[in-house]
Amino acid sequence: MREFSFEEVEAATGGFAAKNLVGKGSHGNVYVARLVCGGGRVRKKVVVVAVKRASHALGEAKLANEIAVLAAAGEVAGVVNLVGVAAGRREGERMLVMEYMADGSLHDLLHRPTTARQPPPPWPRRVEIALDVAEAVRALHGGEPRVIHRDVKSANILLGRDGRARLADFSLAVKVPAAPGGGGATAAAAGPAPAGTIGYLDPCYTEPGRLGPESDVFSFGVVLLELVSGRKVMDVSASPSSIVAWAVPLVAAGMAREVLDGRLPAPRRAREERAVARVLAVAARCVSEAVERRPAMSDVVAELHAALESAGWPRRPRRRGDAHGLAGTLYRRVVSWGASRLHVRRRRVRTSKIECTEHSGSEGSGAQAQPDHPGSNPRLSNSNKNIFDIN
Repeated sequence: MREFSFEEVEAATGGFAAKNLVGKGSHGNVYVARLVCGGGRVRKKVVVVAVKRASHALGEAKLANEIAVLAAAGEVAGVVNLVGVAAGRREGERMLVMEYMADGSLHDLLHRPTTARQPPPPWPRRVEIALDVAEAVRALHGGEPRVIHRDVKSANILLGRDGRARLADFSLAVKVPAAPGGGGATAAAAGPAPAGTIGYLDPCYTEPGRLGPESDVFSFGVVLLELVSGRKVMDVSASPSSIVAWAVPLVAAGMAREVLDGRLPAPRRAREERAVARVLAVAARCVSEAVERRPAMSDVVAELHAALESAGWPRRPRRRGDAHGLAGTLYRRVVSWGASRLHVRRRRVRTSKIECTEHSGSEGSGAQAQPDHPGSNPRLSNSNKNIFDIN
């Protein structure tokens, strides 16, 4: 990985100025940084990136874990690109330099106050975002090593200027061996303590030996419910407060139309209604209490792709020339900065045990907003009243 000095990053963030703070979480802060590349015979260019810095000792351990996991996973389409690492002020301290996601997080998009200039995202975009994230999680689960994210949530899903979604914040992620015979939980009895975010955390993941891809599947199912309903995952002003406890019984009772985001008009065509119903059906399977009933992420990707195509909704391409969007440009500009300013080093980073925590915010490379939330949508045409009966 390419390595920056502390002085370079400090200057790029304006001394880690508050005005450049774009994300804050339980163990670190994210700053927008403007690196001035070039000089001499090389024309100077400004590269905008995000810098993630730990705010305490435990945060440093989690950041070290994130670096180790991302380095091992390599390039994965749909994952926020890691540009490099930077030395910290203290000995052994490391910082992440990442692709900057200027359009913020999915949490921001869904829960910001609705205005004429900032309407809620339409149905096609919601399904497209879901498919982007599903493909990223599928790639992580199918990679070598296999990576379990453990904190899939809307605040960790960031949006690029191309409109495509990318998964971020791997501070809780772990590398696990495949179970005997191909798949569920890790075969190892020992492992990291359960961790994640309340509301998204798999209730079946109660002990280290139960960690497996199905935990990410549950969390992704919660994100799908959040996308379809526009409701907060945990809403203390509602009863029940959990989106899963609220939505799943409605679906089971044939009242799935009550789950739809009330800020949007109902899908106009029958094929569009069927596509949204298909997404909701996948979500209900993902959050099943019975682990064995949850689909693999490959099946989720297939269903979401079919939903998008069946509705006739086109999928926007990623930025030309690079599956990671800005990543290729960043790499080319950083490399042109000159090898004398960048040092490639190989380091082994020890992964620390992570205790079960509750997170109040995101530490991805996009800005956050304080959400406000609406209710559900009963407005579907009577001519298609059976489309959402997906028991």
